Amino acid sequence: MEFYKAQKNNRLFEEFVEPRISKYGKIFKTSLMGSPTVVVNGAEANKFILSNEFKLVISSWPSSSVQLMGRNSIMEKQGDQHRCLRGLVASCFSSSGMETLVPKICSTVQSHLDKNWHGKDTISLYRSTKLLTFTIVFECLLGINVEPEMLDIFERVLEGAFAPPVNFPGSKFSRAKKARVEIAKMLAKIVDEKRNEMENNSEGEGEGKGGSMLLSRFVAAMIQGDITEEEVIDNVVLLVFAAHDTTSFAIAMTFKMLALHQDCYNLLLQEHADITSNQRTEENLTVEDVKKMEYTWQAARESMRLFPPIFGSFRKAVADIECEGFTIPKGWKVLWTAYGTHYDGEYFQDPQRFDPSRFEEFVPPYVFVPFGGGPRLCAGYQLAKLNILIFVHHVVTRYDWSLIYPNESITMDPLPFPSQGMPIKISPKLSRDI
Repeated sequence: MEFYKAQKNNRLFEEFVEPRISKYGKIFKTSLMGSPTVVVNGAEANKFILSNEFKLVISSWPSSSVQLMGRNSIMEKQGDQHRCLRGLVASCFSSSGMETLVPKICSTVQSHLDKNWHGKDTISLYRSTKLLTFTIVFECLLGINVEPEMLDIFERVLEGAFAPPVNFPGSKFSRAKKARVEIAKMLAKIVDEKRNEMENNSEGEGEGKGGSMLLSRFVAAMIQGDITEEEVIDNVVLLVFAAHDTTSFAIAMTFKMLALHQDCYNLLLQEHADITSNQRTEENLTVEDVKKMEYTWQAARESMRLFPPIFGSFRKAVADIECEGFTIPKGWKVLWTAYGTHYDGEYFQDPQRFDPSRFEEFVPPYVFVPFGGGPRLCAGYQLAKLNILIFVHHVVTRYDWSLIYPNESITMDPLPFPSQGMPIKISPKLSRDI
């Protein structure tokens, strides 16, 4: 119960993990969700657990998550199947893929701001970015047009992803299961249409092999017999789940910390002023422009260090494991935590202080882990990075803004989110000069 109480208050590290580290050390055993669990903290433990995926440990998600994301999603795959699906996703972030993605995301962000921010003086930043990240995943990455009701249906699925898997009428899980059936039907129709389009494409324009859209790559692999239709559908659902709330929260926390640290915001503004000064009017950002956003990415990483979008994740031991002198029996759960390094003075001096410049220096592997690590390093982390940087650029060059509730609390259910949606006051800049 202590775990869930601390989780609800977004104080898992302070109220559950940190006291046990003080008492037992960085590795300790407990019981979570009815399973004996070993909690590991620190870069070496992170490296040992995360790099031994498929060898000593395997991914272990709650039953509700597996049922809703799909048993054919990449989170449930091992070995060659995992590598095949991960390779398809990663192929979208090659050099040529990035050249295609950046202008698409720019256009989507600008359209979103024109449609949802224009003429308004207050905006819920978190809710606005949830809609935006959803649209980017579907339209920019997958190549699927977003219909008005789609976000609500997907949100119902996400609400049940960590709920108790009790399928009685009216429960979160029951509502999520019904929504998941709707999504499967909708995506099956889209996949079938894409397959017919590609199979009838006698011109061989490369849509299947060289097409930049991930749906095309998935369907091409399906036509070749490498993956099934169920794998296509399940991995689309998982991509939305993985990119949706987490990226929105990362954006919200970046804006929160910039609002509270004007000196850092001034440095960020100057970086974007320099980029804008070299652009022609209304010209989209390029990959080279995004690479220049070094300080902005430092600020985003520092925000994710202090407010990780995920607390950590579970693994299951597939053999008896010796980790730093501690024996983890086969079948036990293992929980690695981001806070175990993010809030440790051994890795980050004065860890509670917001200091983007700390990322000017080399950060050793498995110390900064908002995207996990090892073979299951988040396949879409490059998309998250582009979302954050491009959105920040367009907001700070178009709007003056301020937080309405600077001390707004963070709630977890089970992922973190600003309790009031992070409302901000906005006003258009008088010119592009920032």
